[in-house]
Amino acid sequence: MLPIYIVGFIIALALALSLTPAVKMFAVKIGAVDVPNARKVHTRIMPRLGGLAIYLAFMISLVMILPFIPDVFSARDTNFIKAFVVGGSMIMLLGALDDRFQLSAKLKFVMQIAAACIVVFGYDIKVVFVNIPFQNNYSSLENWIAIPLTILWIVGVTNAINLIDGLDGLAAGVSGIAVSTIFVMSLIMGNTTISLLCLLLLGGIIGFLFFNFHPAKIFMGDSGSLFLGFSLAMLSMLGFKQIAIVSLITPLIIIGVPLSDTFFAIVRRWMQKKPIFSPDKGHLHHRLREIGFSHRQTVLIIYGIAAFFGVLAVIQSSAALYAANWVTFVVICIMMFFMQIGAEIIGLIGKTRRPVLDLLARFRMKTDAETRSKS
Repeated sequence: MLPIYIVGFIIALALALSLTPAVKMFAVKIGAVDVPNARKVHTRIMPRLGGLAIYLAFMISLVMILPFIPDVFSARDTNFIKAFVVGGSMIMLLGALDDRFQLSAKLKFVMQIAAACIVVFGYDIKVVFVNIPFQNNYSSLENWIAIPLTILWIVGVTNAINLIDGLDGLAAGVSGIAVSTIFVMSLIMGNTTISLLCLLLLGGIIGFLFFNFHPAKIFMGDSGSLFLGFSLAMLSMLGFKQIAIVSLITPLIIIGVPLSDTFFAIVRRWMQKKPIFSPDKGHLHHRLREIGFSHRQTVLIIYGIAAFFGVLAVIQSSAALYAANWVTFVVICIMMFFMQIGAEIIGLIGKTRRPVLDLLARFRMKTDAETRSKS
């Protein structure tokens, strides 16, 4: 089975390599371009719509490879693939229209919810189980919880990838690392559906990265970032909701970079009394550039962070086989603590807002004062 999947990966890679130049010319012809401004890093007009190449590479390779796969997919797996194709197509089309016409944030948000609702109500795809903290069992969710949780997950992850798409190759690379992590875990869990979709999507991403890594020749645009975000939401949701031993925190770790950056952006804008959807230059990649790292160094640093999250996700889910959930919970708390420290050091929340660092500084001063008084 795996050799056939690898052939699918190669097909998707070849398609992305061949389609991206054509999509680039098409984007320029229809005016789907990105014009530099004060918030942008690039200094010249760049074609957008690169996500169309990733989408086409994925969809065409899927259509080409499915007839050669033995009939091993269950009816539920087939239903999931249909939901993935329909919802992903809607999201990609939404992003493509935004690449050309600059749609409003509210309209995009409403359309994302619509796509998520089609997945949930049209194909009955939703989160079913969650782990109970400090216990080794899980609980089945009622629809009144499962449905809004699933819609929130799909919309949230879709936008998380969109928010980190600020440097050449950043969103594509981080997405590729996340997809690779899900692929490894799907192999461990024996989920052939997820394995196939991950390999095809990864082929499209890598092929596109040849043209998108710094210095980029084309941007993926919202057509790419929204489609990849939707894909990650779907793949992680199906990949882990059926596994009782794997905590719901696992998919959160896998896409920890975009989700944490989104979380800190919301907190930052709320504290600055700005609209949540208003753009700014306080994201992780902006802050690393301001500290002094080059464009390429910043992207590679974030790749490293994303890879660390991916390895951590695999280790955490594997450790759940042998350890109680409270051990995982402690590990996650420690990870979140250091995430907060890192965010404060580089100024993700704000250049002057460092609550944990200030608390640690006051504690150190108090300790030093007590030591001096005793001596």
